[in-house]
Amino acid sequence: MRLLEDIKKTILEKMYRNGYIGARHTAEDSLPKGFPSHRRGEVKDAVKELIKEGLLIPKPTSYGLQVSLNKYRIAEIERIIKT
Repeated sequence: MRLLEDIKKTILEKMYRNGYIGARHTAEDSLPKGFPSHRRGEVKDAVKELIKEGLLIPKPTSYGLQVSLNKYRIAEIERIIKT
C-alpha cells in the first residue's frame, strides 16, 4: 500500500509543479507519463483514489476526462508534497 501512497504523492507534485490548479486541467491519460510502463494501472488507481479523496477535481469532456488540483485544498496538498 505504501507504493500507492508514493504514486499519489508523485502525481500531486507533478500537477502542482505544472500549475494544474482550479480551472487549468490536464488529461487523465497524461498522468502516467514518466512512470514505468508496468505501473500504469497503479497510476490510474491512484488517480481514482485522489478524486474520491477530493484532492483532484474531475472534468468530463467530449475528448476524455480532465483533472485538476482542488484549489480549496492547496494547503493540504502542499503538506502532502513536503512530507
